[in-house]
Amino acid sequence: MQRVIIAGVDRSARSRAAADWATREALLRGLPLRVVHVVPPAPLDPVEQWPYRPAAVADHVVAELVERHPALRAQGESHTGMPAPVLRAMGGQAELLVLGLRGEGGSARIAVGSTAAALAEGSAGPVVLVPGPLAGQGPPRPSAGVTVGVDVRAPVGGALDFAFEAARLRGARLHAVYAWKLPASAAAAPFAVLEEDRATWEDQEVQLLSDALRPWRRKYPDVDVLEDVVLFTPVEALVHASEGAELVVVGRRSAPGATLRELLEHCRCPVAVVPA
Repeated sequence: MQRVIIAGVDRSARSRAAADWATREALLRGLPLRVVHVVPPAPLDPVEQWPYRPAAVADHVVAELVERHPALRAQGESHTGMPAPVLRAMGGQAELLVLGLRGEGGSARIAVGSTAAALAEGSAGPVVLVPGPLAGQGPPRPSAGVTVGVDVRAPVGGALDFAFEAARLRGARLHAVYAWKLPASAAAAPFAVLEEDRATWEDQEVQLLSDALRPWRRKYPDVDVLEDVVLFTPVEALVHASEGAELVVVGRRSAPGATLRELLEHCRCPVAVVPA
């Protein structure tokens, strides 16, 4: 793995937001940034090349970023091919791959573009998807922290490492969210669950979350952690938590397929998807 951050860009405002986010992350981690534009193999109509040639997109973005951040080490690259497989191959060798939730193509009614969806579901390395221009403008709020979704029965170590390290770098609190549900027998019962039974089950889930996080608390003793056990679906819990977060981190195994798509569609901040 190369210690480099890759930002996938096109000519959309969303990709500029992603490049801005990747820039801040590169400066935070002290890493170089590679800005990559993948040009489809079919020749483009000259009208579609406005306002500048596809081959110059990455260099144009780099020039803008370096002008605003002189300390940034960045280079632009243009590649020919289909974006998803090219970026997947490059991202698998990088520390982090960053791109917009939707690019310049496709319908405005589609919240998650095909390239973003393919990389979220199949990249070999961590991927951060930035939802829109507002996420890339200005510094993060001082109160913003990092949120991580935790599956206490099968925690994704890579996601927890990523989340704890992100919180440490930012000097921010880590909000560890575990979404639990009532036992099947209680959910199917024709009568309401007794409050004392619910409290007992919830106490057990709270202990499971504490046990799951213990190794990472020891590894990152300086990170302030808020443990949160909520009786919601995982998507509901993380979308709600994202309203006050700078970054949401999920393990791909904990949020497969349709669950991951739904989270990306509704989340209010960048989402990091980390493979097992």
